[in-house]
Amino acid sequence: MASKKKNQPNRQIAKKNTLRRPGVSPSAPAVRKASAADWISGARVRTLTLAISPVALGTAAAYVDNHDNGWHWVRALLALAVALALQIGVNYANDYSDGIRGTDAVRVGPARLTGSGAAKPRTVLTVALSFFGIAAIAGIALVILSGQYWLLAVGAVAIVAAYFYTGGKRPYGYNALGEVFVFIFFGLVATAGTTYTQVGDVNFESWATGVAIGLLACAVLMVNNIRDIVQDKLAGKRTFAVVLGDRASRIVYVVFALAPYLILGFFSIYYENAYLVFFTLLLALPACLITLTAKTAPELILALKLTSFNALFFGVGLAWAIAF
Repeated sequence: MASKKKNQPNRQIAKKNTLRRPGVSPSAPAVRKASAADWISGARVRTLTLAISPVALGTAAAYVDNHDNGWHWVRALLALAVALALQIGVNYANDYSDGIRGTDAVRVGPARLTGSGAAKPRTVLTVALSFFGIAAIAGIALVILSGQYWLLAVGAVAIVAAYFYTGGKRPYGYNALGEVFVFIFFGLVATAGTTYTQVGDVNFESWATGVAIGLLACAVLMVNNIRDIVQDKLAGKRTFAVVLGDRASRIVYVVFALAPYLILGFFSIYYENAYLVFFTLLLALPACLITLTAKTAPELILALKLTSFNALFFGVGLAWAIAF
Protein backbone atom coordinates (compact mmCIF):
# COMPACT_ATOMS: atom_id res chain seq x y z
CA MET A 1 0.00 0.00 0.00
CA ALA A 2 2.80 2.40 0.90
CA SER A 3 4.44 1.75 -2.47
CA LYS A 4 1.26 2.60 -4.36
CA LYS A 5 0.73 5.84 -2.44
CA LYS A 6 4.32 6.84 -3.02
CA ASN A 7 3.93 6.54 -6.80
CA GLN A 8 0.63 8.42 -7.02
CA PRO A 9 2.14 11.95 -7.25
CA ASN A 10 4.36 10.86 -10.13
CA ARG A 11 1.38 9.46 -12.01
CA GLN A 12 -0.54 12.68 -11.42
CA ILE A 13 2.33 14.77 -12.74
CA ALA A 14 2.59 12.59 -15.83
CA LYS A 15 -1.13 12.96 -16.40
CA LYS A 16 -0.92 16.75 -16.21
CA ASN A 17 1.99 16.96 -18.64
CA THR A 18 0.56 14.75 -21.38
CA LEU A 19 -2.56 14.56 -23.49
CA ARG A 20 -4.26 11.69 -25.27
CA ARG A 21 -5.91 11.59 -28.65
CA PRO A 22 -9.67 12.19 -28.51
CA GLY A 23 -11.54 8.90 -28.46
CA VAL A 24 -8.44 6.79 -27.82
CA SER A 25 -8.25 4.33 -24.94
CA PRO A 26 -6.56 5.60 -21.74
CA SER A 27 -4.08 2.74 -22.11
CA ALA A 28 -2.81 4.19 -25.41
CA PRO A 29 0.57 5.97 -25.47
CA ALA A 30 0.45 9.50 -24.08
CA VAL A 31 0.94 12.45 -26.43
CA ARG A 32 3.14 15.39 -25.46
CA LYS A 33 1.71 18.90 -25.37
CA ALA A 34 2.18 21.06 -28.44
CA SER A 35 5.37 23.12 -28.50
CA ALA A 36 5.93 26.49 -30.16
CA ALA A 37 7.35 24.62 -33.15
CA ASP A 38 4.14 22.55 -33.36
CA TRP A 39 2.01 25.69 -33.41
CA ILE A 40 4.19 27.21 -36.14
CA SER A 41 3.87 23.98 -38.10
CA GLY A 42 0.10 24.11 -37.54
CA ALA A 43 0.02 27.47 -39.31
CA ARG A 44 1.28 25.56 -42.40
CA VAL A 45 3.88 28.18 -43.26
CA ARG A 46 4.49 26.78 -46.74
CA THR A 47 0.95 27.79 -47.76
CA LEU A 48 1.54 31.45 -46.89
CA THR A 49 3.02 31.93 -50.36
CA LEU A 50 -0.60 31.81 -51.52
CA ALA A 51 -1.29 34.97 -49.50
CA ILE A 52 1.81 36.93 -50.54
CA SER A 53 1.64 36.48 -54.31
CA PRO A 54 -1.87 37.85 -55.02
CA VAL A 55 -1.19 40.96 -52.94
CA ALA A 56 2.08 41.56 -54.81
CA LEU A 57 0.30 41.12 -58.15
CA GLY A 58 -2.64 43.29 -57.15
CA THR A 59 -0.31 46.05 -55.98
CA ALA A 60 1.69 45.92 -59.22
CA ALA A 61 -1.54 46.10 -61.23
CA ALA A 62 -2.61 49.13 -59.20
CA TYR A 63 0.71 50.84 -59.90
CA VAL A 64 0.13 50.43 -63.65
CA ASP A 65 -2.93 52.71 -63.35
CA ASN A 66 -1.40 55.02 -60.76
CA HIS A 67 2.13 55.95 -61.83
CA ASP A 68 1.72 59.62 -61.01
CA ASN A 69 0.59 59.04 -57.42
CA GLY A 70 3.18 56.36 -56.66
CA TRP A 71 2.73 53.35 -54.38
CA HIS A 72 0.03 52.89 -51.74
CA TRP A 73 2.31 51.08 -49.32
CA VAL A 74 0.05 51.31 -46.27
CA ARG A 75 -2.92 49.85 -48.13
CA ALA A 76 -0.71 47.17 -49.68
CA LEU A 77 0.61 46.14 -46.26
CA LEU A 78 -2.91 46.07 -44.83
CA ALA A 79 -4.04 43.87 -47.73
CA LEU A 80 -1.08 41.58 -47.00
CA ALA A 81 -2.06 41.43 -43.32
CA VAL A 82 -5.61 40.45 -44.31
CA ALA A 83 -4.41 37.74 -46.68
CA LEU A 84 -1.84 36.29 -44.27
CA ALA A 85 -4.18 36.30 -41.27
CA LEU A 86 -6.98 34.74 -43.32
CA GLN A 87 -4.64 32.02 -44.61
CA ILE A 88 -3.33 31.19 -41.13
CA GLY A 89 -6.84 31.32 -39.72
CA VAL A 90 -8.20 28.87 -42.28
CA ASN A 91 -5.26 26.54 -41.64
CA TYR A 92 -5.97 26.40 -37.90
CA ALA A 93 -9.71 26.15 -38.55
CA ASN A 94 -9.08 23.15 -40.81
CA ASP A 95 -6.90 21.60 -38.12
CA TYR A 96 -9.72 22.00 -35.61
CA SER A 97 -12.57 20.83 -37.84
CA ASP A 98 -10.74 17.84 -39.33
CA GLY A 99 -9.46 16.93 -35.88
CA ILE A 100 -12.83 16.80 -34.13
CA ARG A 101 -14.32 14.84 -37.04
CA GLY A 102 -11.55 12.28 -36.84
CA THR A 103 -10.46 12.98 -40.42
CA ASP A 104 -6.83 13.46 -39.36
CA ALA A 105 -6.75 10.16 -37.45
CA VAL A 106 -5.61 8.36 -40.59
CA ARG A 107 -3.56 11.08 -42.28
CA VAL A 108 -0.05 10.30 -43.55
CA GLY A 109 1.34 13.84 -43.60
CA PRO A 110 2.64 15.93 -40.70
CA ALA A 111 0.66 15.46 -37.48
CA ARG A 112 -2.01 18.05 -36.73
CA LEU A 113 -2.55 19.77 -33.40
CA THR A 114 -6.11 18.60 -32.79
CA GLY A 115 -5.96 15.20 -34.46
CA SER A 116 -2.77 14.21 -32.62
CA GLY A 117 -4.14 15.34 -29.26
CA ALA A 118 -1.21 17.73 -28.78
CA ALA A 119 -3.58 20.68 -28.26
CA LYS A 120 -7.14 20.98 -27.00
CA PRO A 121 -9.70 21.47 -29.78
CA ARG A 122 -11.07 24.61 -28.11
CA THR A 123 -7.59 26.13 -27.98
CA VAL A 124 -7.01 25.49 -31.69
CA LEU A 125 -10.41 26.97 -32.52
CA THR A 126 -9.67 30.04 -30.40
CA VAL A 127 -6.40 30.60 -32.24
CA ALA A 128 -8.17 30.23 -35.58
CA LEU A 129 -10.84 32.75 -34.61
CA SER A 130 -8.14 35.13 -33.33
CA PHE A 131 -6.49 35.20 -36.74
CA PHE A 132 -9.86 35.72 -38.39
CA GLY A 133 -10.26 38.65 -36.01
CA ILE A 134 -6.88 40.07 -37.05
CA ALA A 135 -7.92 39.74 -40.69
CA ALA A 136 -11.16 41.58 -39.90
CA ILE A 137 -9.38 44.44 -38.10
CA ALA A 138 -6.85 44.89 -40.90
CA GLY A 139 -9.67 44.69 -43.43
CA ILE A 140 -11.71 47.36 -41.68
CA ALA A 141 -8.69 49.66 -41.61
CA LEU A 142 -8.14 49.04 -45.32
CA VAL A 143 -11.78 49.78 -46.10
CA ILE A 144 -11.67 53.04 -44.15
CA LEU A 145 -8.53 54.20 -45.98
CA SER A 146 -9.95 53.27 -49.38
CA GLY A 147 -13.45 54.56 -48.67
CA GLN A 148 -14.96 51.45 -50.27
CA TYR A 149 -17.26 50.42 -47.45
CA TRP A 150 -19.15 47.84 -49.48
CA LEU A 151 -16.00 45.73 -49.31
CA LEU A 152 -16.88 44.98 -45.69
CA ALA A 153 -19.44 42.52 -47.04
CA VAL A 154 -16.77 40.86 -49.22
CA GLY A 155 -14.48 40.51 -46.22
CA ALA A 156 -17.25 39.00 -44.10
CA VAL A 157 -18.04 36.46 -46.83
CA ALA A 158 -14.35 35.57 -47.09
CA ILE A 159 -14.09 34.85 -43.35
CA VAL A 160 -17.31 32.83 -43.29
CA ALA A 161 -16.18 30.87 -46.36
CA ALA A 162 -12.79 30.23 -44.74
CA TYR A 163 -14.39 28.70 -41.64
CA PHE A 164 -17.01 26.60 -43.42
CA TYR A 165 -14.42 25.18 -45.80
CA THR A 166 -14.12 22.28 -43.35
CA GLY A 167 -16.25 23.61 -40.48
CA GLY A 168 -19.94 23.33 -39.74
CA LYS A 169 -22.32 20.46 -40.40
CA ARG A 170 -21.91 20.48 -44.18
CA PRO A 171 -18.40 21.72 -45.03
CA TYR A 172 -18.08 22.36 -48.74
CA GLY A 173 -14.43 21.26 -48.65
CA TYR A 174 -15.82 17.76 -48.02
CA ASN A 175 -17.87 18.04 -51.20
CA ALA A 176 -15.20 18.69 -53.85
CA LEU A 177 -15.49 22.50 -53.72
CA GLY A 178 -12.20 23.33 -52.05
CA GLU A 179 -10.52 24.36 -55.31
CA VAL A 180 -13.45 26.69 -56.08
CA PHE A 181 -12.92 28.48 -52.75
CA VAL A 182 -9.17 28.72 -53.26
CA PHE A 183 -9.46 30.01 -56.83
CA ILE A 184 -12.02 32.66 -55.94
CA PHE A 185 -10.64 33.97 -52.67
CA PHE A 186 -6.89 33.37 -52.97
CA GLY A 187 -6.91 34.17 -56.67
CA LEU A 188 -9.50 36.62 -57.93
CA VAL A 189 -10.66 38.30 -54.72
CA ALA A 190 -7.20 38.70 -53.18
CA THR A 191 -5.65 40.10 -56.35
CA ALA A 192 -8.51 42.24 -57.63
CA GLY A 193 -9.39 43.35 -54.09
CA THR A 194 -5.84 44.57 -53.50
CA THR A 195 -5.93 46.58 -56.71
CA TYR A 196 -9.38 48.01 -56.02
CA THR A 197 -8.55 49.24 -52.52
CA GLN A 198 -5.58 51.14 -53.93
CA VAL A 199 -6.99 52.79 -57.06
CA GLY A 200 -10.75 52.25 -56.92
CA ASP A 201 -10.76 50.17 -60.08
CA VAL A 202 -9.72 46.75 -61.37
CA ASN A 203 -7.77 46.52 -64.62
CA PHE A 204 -6.98 43.67 -66.99
CA GLU A 205 -3.62 43.03 -65.31
CA SER A 206 -5.34 42.41 -62.01
CA TRP A 207 -7.95 39.98 -63.34
CA ALA A 208 -5.51 38.04 -65.52
CA THR A 209 -2.87 37.65 -62.82
CA GLY A 210 -5.63 36.76 -60.36
CA VAL A 211 -6.60 33.85 -62.61
CA ALA A 212 -2.96 32.74 -62.89
CA ILE A 213 -2.21 32.78 -59.18
CA GLY A 214 -5.61 31.25 -58.43
CA LEU A 215 -4.73 28.27 -60.62
CA LEU A 216 -1.41 27.86 -58.82
CA ALA A 217 -3.26 27.94 -55.49
CA CYS A 218 -5.52 25.18 -56.82
CA ALA A 219 -2.40 23.20 -57.77
CA VAL A 220 -1.12 23.46 -54.20
CA LEU A 221 -4.42 22.19 -52.81
CA MET A 222 -4.69 19.42 -55.40
CA VAL A 223 -1.26 17.90 -54.78
CA ASN A 224 -1.92 18.05 -51.05
CA ASN A 225 -5.19 16.17 -51.51
CA ILE A 226 -3.69 13.64 -53.90
CA ARG A 227 -1.43 12.55 -51.06
CA ASP A 228 -4.47 11.98 -48.85
CA ILE A 229 -6.87 10.32 -51.32
CA VAL A 230 -6.91 6.94 -49.58
CA GLN A 231 -7.15 8.42 -46.09
CA ASP A 232 -9.83 10.95 -47.10
CA LYS A 233 -11.94 8.16 -48.60
CA LEU A 234 -11.78 6.27 -45.32
CA ALA A 235 -12.77 9.41 -43.42
CA GLY A 236 -15.64 10.26 -45.79
CA LYS A 237 -13.98 13.45 -47.02
CA ARG A 238 -14.88 13.92 -50.69
CA THR A 239 -12.21 16.27 -51.96
CA PHE A 240 -11.97 17.04 -55.67
CA ALA A 241 -9.07 14.58 -55.80
CA VAL A 242 -11.21 11.84 -54.26
CA VAL A 243 -13.99 12.48 -56.79
CA LEU A 244 -11.60 12.49 -59.76
CA GLY A 245 -9.51 9.55 -58.64
CA ASP A 246 -5.74 9.24 -58.46
CA ARG A 247 -4.73 9.34 -62.12
CA ALA A 248 -7.14 12.08 -63.23
CA SER A 249 -6.20 14.20 -60.20
CA ARG A 250 -2.54 14.09 -61.19
CA ILE A 251 -3.40 15.22 -64.71
CA VAL A 252 -5.60 18.05 -63.42
CA TYR A 253 -2.77 19.10 -61.11
CA VAL A 254 -0.48 19.49 -64.14
CA VAL A 255 -3.13 21.63 -65.85
CA PHE A 256 -3.42 23.85 -62.76
CA ALA A 257 0.38 24.13 -62.47
CA LEU A 258 1.17 24.89 -66.12
CA ALA A 259 -1.87 26.85 -67.39
CA PRO A 260 -0.62 30.07 -65.70
CA TYR A 261 2.32 30.02 -68.10
CA LEU A 262 -0.08 30.61 -70.99
CA ILE A 263 -1.13 33.82 -69.25
CA LEU A 264 2.53 34.62 -68.61
CA GLY A 265 3.20 34.22 -72.34
CA PHE A 266 0.58 36.90 -73.05
CA PHE A 267 2.15 39.26 -70.51
CA SER A 268 5.57 38.66 -72.08
CA ILE A 269 4.30 40.37 -75.24
CA TYR A 270 3.54 43.62 -73.42
CA TYR A 271 5.99 43.66 -70.49
CA GLU A 272 9.60 43.26 -71.50
CA ASN A 273 10.80 41.58 -68.30
CA ALA A 274 7.91 39.15 -67.94
CA TYR A 275 9.72 36.44 -69.91
CA LEU A 276 12.17 36.09 -67.01
CA VAL A 277 9.37 34.55 -64.94
CA PHE A 278 9.53 31.50 -67.21
CA PHE A 279 12.57 30.51 -65.18
CA THR A 280 10.12 29.40 -62.48
CA LEU A 281 9.45 26.40 -64.72
CA LEU A 282 12.60 25.04 -63.07
CA LEU A 283 10.32 24.48 -60.08
CA ALA A 284 7.05 23.78 -61.88
CA LEU A 285 8.27 21.06 -64.24
CA PRO A 286 9.97 18.91 -61.57
CA ALA A 287 6.87 19.29 -59.40
CA CYS A 288 4.71 18.04 -62.27
CA LEU A 289 7.03 15.13 -63.00
CA ILE A 290 7.10 14.11 -59.32
CA THR A 291 3.33 14.35 -59.01
CA LEU A 292 2.75 12.24 -62.13
CA THR A 293 5.13 9.49 -61.01
CA ALA A 294 5.07 9.63 -57.19
CA LYS A 295 4.51 6.38 -55.32
CA THR A 296 4.90 7.62 -51.75
CA ALA A 297 3.63 10.43 -49.53
CA PRO A 298 7.11 12.01 -49.05
CA GLU A 299 7.41 12.42 -52.83
CA LEU A 300 4.08 14.25 -52.97
CA ILE A 301 5.09 16.40 -50.00
CA LEU A 302 8.17 17.44 -51.99
CA ALA A 303 5.94 18.29 -54.95
CA LEU A 304 3.76 20.33 -52.60
CA LYS A 305 6.77 22.33 -51.39
CA LEU A 306 7.99 22.96 -54.93
CA THR A 307 4.50 24.08 -55.99
CA SER A 308 4.21 26.46 -53.05
CA PHE A 309 7.58 28.06 -53.76
CA ASN A 310 6.73 28.25 -57.43
CA ALA A 311 3.54 30.16 -56.60
CA LEU A 312 5.63 32.65 -54.61
CA PHE A 313 8.33 33.18 -57.23
CA PHE A 314 5.84 33.26 -60.09
CA GLY A 315 3.63 35.83 -58.34
CA VAL A 316 6.36 38.11 -57.03
CA GLY A 317 8.36 37.80 -60.25
CA LEU A 318 5.43 38.72 -62.48
CA ALA A 319 4.50 41.58 -60.13
CA TRP A 320 8.04 42.94 -60.51
CA ALA A 321 7.87 42.61 -64.31
CA ILE A 322 4.54 44.48 -64.46
CA ALA A 323 5.62 47.29 -62.14
CA PHE A 324 9.15 47.82 -63.40
